Formats: sequence, structure tokens, C-alpha cells
Amino acid sequence: MTAPSVFADLEPLLPRVSKPVQYVGGELNAQLKDWESAAVRWALMYPDAYEVGLPNQGVMILYEVLNERADALAERCYAVWPDLEALMREHAVPAFTVDGHRPLGAFDLLGVSFATELGYTNLLTALDLAGIPLHAVDRTDEHPVVVAGGHAAFNPEPIADFVDVAALGDGEEVVGEITDVVRDWKAQGRPGGRAELLARLAAHDGCYVPSMYEVEYAPDGGIAAVRPREGAPVSVTKRTTSDLDSWPYPKAPLVPLAETVHERASVEIFRGCTRGCRFCQAGMITRPVRERSLRGIGEMVDAAVRASGFDEVGLLSLSSADHSEIAEITKGLADRYEGTNTGLSLPSTRVDAFNIDLANEISRNGRRSGLTFAPEGGSERIRRVINKMVSEDDLIRTVSEAFAQGWKQVKLYFMCGLPTEEDEDVLEIAGMAHRVIQAGRAASGRNDVRCTISIGGFVPKPHTPFQWAAQAHPDVVDERLRKLRDAVNSNRKLGRNIGMRYHDGRPSLIEGLLARGDRRVGRVIERVWREGGRFDGWSEHFSYDRWTAAARAELEPLGVSLEWFTTRERDRDEVLPWDHLDSGLDRDWLWDDWQDALSGTEQDDCRWTPCFDCGVCPSTGTDIEVGPSGTTLIPLTVVGGVGRGPTDGGASAGG
Repeated sequence: MTAPSVFADLEPLLPRVSKPVQYVGGELNAQLKDWESAAVRWALMYPDAYEVGLPNQGVMILYEVLNERADALAERCYAVWPDLEALMREHAVPAFTVDGHRPLGAFDLLGVSFATELGYTNLLTALDLAGIPLHAVDRTDEHPVVVAGGHAAFNPEPIADFVDVAALGDGEEVVGEITDVVRDWKAQGRPGGRAELLARLAAHDGCYVPSMYEVEYAPDGGIAAVRPREGAPVSVTKRTTSDLDSWPYPKAPLVPLAETVHERASVEIFRGCTRGCRFCQAGMITRPVRERSLRGIGEMVDAAVRASGFDEVGLLSLSSADHSEIAEITKGLADRYEGTNTGLSLPSTRVDAFNIDLANEISRNGRRSGLTFAPEGGSERIRRVINKMVSEDDLIRTVSEAFAQGWKQVKLYFMCGLPTEEDEDVLEIAGMAHRVIQAGRAASGRNDVRCTISIGGFVPKPHTPFQWAAQAHPDVVDERLRKLRDAVNSNRKLGRNIGMRYHDGRPSLIEGLLARGDRRVGRVIERVWREGGRFDGWSEHFSYDRWTAAARAELEPLGVSLEWFTTRERDRDEVLPWDHLDSGLDRDWLWDDWQDALSGTEQDDCRWTPCFDCGVCPSTGTDIEVGPSGTTLIPLTVVGGVGRGPTDGGASAGG
């Protein structure tokens, strides 16, 4: 059965909405395969606006991996803004993909990549617009299988009622296995219906089917037990892609038609992090470190630039300067693209892995927009607690040299509301910023150097040592930030060169509810959505009052509350909602690291020290993989047109 395009019904609505170009598709490197040629059809959704979702690396990778298969196709969709949502409801236009404008309900699978928990309400909008029942239990064989993935799916319990499967960990291999299962089930005549299909999926590592688990609650409101039904594993282990060179995706990055948050080609130079920052869920759940080889990186950069025409290449990872051959990578790429318009960027660096030679290579084409570092904590004490041992002396020394070499601004990222934090820990951020300005003026001989401090509210996340921690109340966070602003401005001569950006603490509390919630939180999500909740990650759409009212109405009759899920510290024996989902980290190791945090004890990076027995390598069947890789950047000659801008690059790619 074919799935006709809905564009004829959609097109008349587009002149009536903001940024209509985001809904038309047809981007450079987009793919549109024949519907009838594929046995299995995926709709891949990023549950946020096009401008945020299109550059998402995870969706791009799966889009290419699936479309390379002869028996599968994948199309993309993004959340629609409320103006178009209202018109779609008025004119009965279903949720659609941007590639073929086919209705989501016609696909076999709807894969949703969650980078943040605040995207959960947008999932419900998409399901409702598509005519897919909100609750998984109400779906039939004809409805798509809803698969959640991404970092925010490592505790899928708050959305357990709405998704059929959560895919834990790296997606490159597991999406192929899911495709195989669905293909075979369909070819066999759909034996056993949807229940049989889900049972087959649950048999694969990394596939968690919430409906196959029963949760029992204790009289005190906690979880008494999580019991798998027959055929379901006791614990579901994440998937880990070991050899990144075997998965050189995306090969042809999508080039947006409308403005997006990142407009560059991105190459992931390694995956995972063992620095051990205790607040960092991404670092914990992506262990172990797996590096791409120099040759693999060189080939990917070359292919991406030629296919896209982007004039910037971002070398991505959680801490890009930590690649064991980062000097060779940056020098080789800078040599290759010298004299062209193609520049490099390291979006994520640490002070203690950074040096001015690296900065000079990255900026060789004349781009010196600023340097960004993340001390995270203002005081040395709090940095020991979070295991982010960046010394202030190292920071001042690094920025001084940078200012002396011609940089004019630096951005510093911090968090507020960290475990054991006191007012003084936050106020020391002001002193650090003042000293950065003083050092910059002294090193550069100029008075126009700038420092921007950006501060976010801390949210304890699952699968980290802080999963047991109490979250700070927004009133506490906001008061500390008010005091910090006063401290920054207390020295007007220095303060006028310091910018301060911070986020309202209230969305962080709701993020905390969704991050560490259990299945009972699903009814809060649904109530918020029914009352108009959309795009909760956007300040202009977020309503704290709507969330708190929904939490009171839905949770308190059950004997729990918003505060119970957020500002309460857990003890060691409490059953956590995600305990049956295995990120590879040993629970006892996480608890011991939590105790080390409380005592201010540091943990070294296990790449360069003996193993600390966190449990990841044996549980995932892989090891830390670092250089030297024994390869070199491929000696390609830059050809005319490469890196000269989207028009020329697009023409080359099209040829």
C-alpha cells in the first residue's frame, strides 16, 4: 500500500505560518526513496524545531545508515510550531515527513531521538497529529512502532506509556537489527500481531520494551520492584559501537534551507569520555572511549566538505582536545585547507587539554571568534566535588597566552545548584572572571578584552554518581545568581567587560522531574500536553505554573510529589526507576564515586591510569581504544570549489 504525499493540502497553509521553508524539504543531500521498493519504512523524528533538529548528528547518521539499505527507507520529521499545528488540526492535515510529506501513521516505525527530556510533550503532539494512539497499549498492528532513542531515553520510564521500545546506547547497529526483525515479521504475515513483534524486539540487546515489565510500588511511594514478564530480560544492556572507522557517517551532511543553530559539517573524532565528571550523564553513558583513526577522520572531513560546501568543519566529541592525536589532526587539516575558506572548530575543549599551538592551528584561516572553556564550578572545593579539576592558575595561564596571541574574548561555562554547593562557591565565579579580565589586559595591552560567564542550573541525571543527589530548588539557584551578579558588578572597571548569561532555575526543576521520574510522571506529561504544553525547552513556551499544577494534580493523590522526585536525596538501597537498564556502569562503583564526591576526593582519567572497575568494558564487550592509530591523514589535494561556500560546494557535490 502506498503512502501519498500530503503536500497538496499542506502547501496552502504555509504562507500563513512563520518560517514556512522549514516544512518543504528538498535540502542538499536529502533522500527520497520509492515507497514501494522498501520492505521497512522509518520516520525519524527530532522532537524540536527544524532549526535545532536538522543539524542533529544522530538523526543524520541513522538517516544515511537506513537509506543505504535496499530494503529500507527513512524520512525525517521535526516538531511543528503551534501556528502550523493549529492550521493542521483545522484542515485535517496529519503529521508528515519533510522528505516525502508522507503521513507518519503510514510508516512501520517512528524513531524519536531525545537529546533533552523537555522534548517529551512534542512527541505527544506528533503522535496525536498523526492519528497514532498516545498510549502504546491502544495501538494495533497497523500503527507504527514508536522507538525512543538518544541520551534522554536512558531513563524512558516517564514516557513508558507512550513508546513501544527504547533503544539504549549507540544506534548504528541496533537500527539495522530492528529493521531486520520488522521485515521478517511482515514477510511472515505478522504472526502473533504487535505483541509478538515487540517480544522479538525485546530479545535484542539494547531494545527495552516497557510494556513487558511491571512496576510495583511500596507504601512509602518508592518502587518495590520491577518485574519482567515472560520472555523479557531481567536487565537491558546498552549497545556500543566499537569500531567507529567502520561507521563513517554522515558521509553527506544535510545542508539546511532555513537558518539553523549549527551550519557546519561535523565529524565525530571520538566517542565516549573517561574524565569522570560526576555531573555529566553523556560522559558516563557513552563510555568507553573509542577514537577514530587519523585516516578515518581525514576521509570523513574531505567527504563532508565536498558533499556539502560548508566552510566550517566541527571536530566533535565530548572533549575534542582529548583525542590522543589531536595535534596531528589539527595540523594535518589546517595544512590541507590552508588558503581556502574552510575553517576548523573544536566545539568542546578543556583547559587542561588545551594549548595555544592547538588554538593557532584551528584558527589558521583567520577565525578567532573566541575561546570557550567549562570550569563548571567557581571554587576549587566544588570542582573537587564534581571531579572537574581545572585549576584557576591553569585557566589564567591559558587565557593570558591566548589574549597575548590576539584573541579578544573568552566564554566560561558554570553550573549552579551543584551538590554540597554554598553561596561562596558561586561567588568565586566573579573573582575568576575579574582575574581573567585583568590577565587579558596585561597580556594584550588592550582594555577591550571580554569575558562572558554562562551559568545553567544543575540537574542530577540517571547513570551518574549524582543520581542519588538532591536537586537545588529554583529559589536557591536564583538567589545565588542574583548575588553573583552583584559580585561581578562590585568592581565596575572590570565588571563592564564581563557579560553574564544565566537560565531561569525553574525549567531545570521540571527537567529534573522528567530525568529521574518513574512511570507515574507520564500522567503529568500528558496533562501538561493536554493543557497546551509545547516546546518546553523554549523559554517563550515553557510554563512553570502549568507543570507544577499538573504535578500537584497527578502525583499528590499517589503519595508522591514534584519535590519527592527532585529535591529529595535518595539512599543507597532505594530502587531507582532505571536500575533495570544497564548503561554498563556498576551501581556500587557509582555509589562509591558519590561518596567520594561528598568527601571531595578526585578520580583520575582511567585512560592513563590503572582500571577503576567502573564495569563498562566487560559489560559492553569492548575496551578503551586510543591512539596512536598508526595512520596519517590522507594526502588529498584541495580542489577548486571545495570550502568556497554552499553554492559552489553544492554544485561540486551534485556533479
